[in-house]
Amino acid sequence: MSTRLERWSRPADLPRAAVVAVLAIGVFSASWGLLHQGFFTHHPVKDTPLYQRYGEDILGGDVPYRDLKLEYPPAALPFFVVPAIGSPSTDTFEQRFEWMMLFCGGAMVALMAAALTSLGAGPARLTAALGFAGVAPILLGPVILTRFDLWPAALTAGAIAAVLAGRMRLGSGALGLGFAAKLYPVLLLPLALAYVWRRRGRREALVCLAVFAAVALAFFVPFAVIAPGGLWESVFRQGNRPLQLESLGSAFLLAAHHLFGLGATMSSSHGSQNLAGSLPDAVAALQSVVQAIAVVAVWIWFARGEAQPARLVRACAAVVVAFVALGKVVSPQFLIWLIPLVPLVRGRRGLAASALLGLALVLTQTWFPYRYWVFALHFDEVASWTVLVRDLVLVALLAALVAPLRRKPA
Repeated sequence: MSTRLERWSRPADLPRAAVVAVLAIGVFSASWGLLHQGFFTHHPVKDTPLYQRYGEDILGGDVPYRDLKLEYPPAALPFFVVPAIGSPSTDTFEQRFEWMMLFCGGAMVALMAAALTSLGAGPARLTAALGFAGVAPILLGPVILTRFDLWPAALTAGAIAAVLAGRMRLGSGALGLGFAAKLYPVLLLPLALAYVWRRRGRREALVCLAVFAAVALAFFVPFAVIAPGGLWESVFRQGNRPLQLESLGSAFLLAAHHLFGLGATMSSSHGSQNLAGSLPDAVAALQSVVQAIAVVAVWIWFARGEAQPARLVRACAAVVVAFVALGKVVSPQFLIWLIPLVPLVRGRRGLAASALLGLALVLTQTWFPYRYWVFALHFDEVASWTVLVRDLVLVALLAALVAPLRRKPA
């Protein structure tokens, strides 16, 4: 092994890892602050006004899912209610919300450091991975300020860190909380259970499944009793969403629209802008099938191989990338989910995957939020082609994570 590779792979000691984590959190905070300056503040597209309305209605006595129609799971509610205490102004609510998200971002970076330490990452790998997380806000842009996705991202990072450290039940509970916050962390549950089963046995895996279910049900059951219909619609309405403009299928249809004059009609529903019509609906159905096949394929690939920590983090990154890249909905905030996962992958594969993720983040910022409404309302050609390139980069990221490496002959 070369001296450079030895330096890259030699495990970092805990004090050094802690120092790197603190510095990375500082970089993350500085990146966060820069998003409040200059052109980053132009043409904002925010969800915080909606969050504030939800919080004020709940504090005013409305019962979520019964009196108040919500599209978010129960563990997201504290991030609407807490900043709304005292009927603050819009600016004050946004400041409070951003402080909560900044805390989640710092926790995410710290938990990534814990996971990398358990993986035996060397100083160079640790610095590169946490440095990437530190500059991620600048790469993605101001969308990270006004969405609550850093909360489930931090929970996902915590779940992986706990499982890698041997705290299987704690990790399963964190996944249950993440599921109650944003649903997508459940994608990691089959991987975690397979990992536990192979290393600790069937009984421990069943206990972990019970812990996941207990934590998730603790959030869902009260609202299922009070407002079963509203909760059901909130959780499962995502399944009947149309083809969202920024998805891979929509990007190809818009490319055909610009090249060959294919008809395209935008409609707003489900909190997003989508393509309407029989062809987009057929593409959406096809994408859902492909997405499901890809996710299940990652689960099977991991379950049939060795239960090694490096394979676990690679599979966790791949399954979420597959869900995002191949889904019929690809909102900009979905890329936040990938920030604590992809940089954990080791070696040249990890470097290539992180570079592709960084490119996808930057490409997303080129149209969102600055050119979003020109794109959504008028199918702006420059933005349309950029969306297609970004979606293809996400597909390339998935390929980088799942493709077998070519081995050199002995």
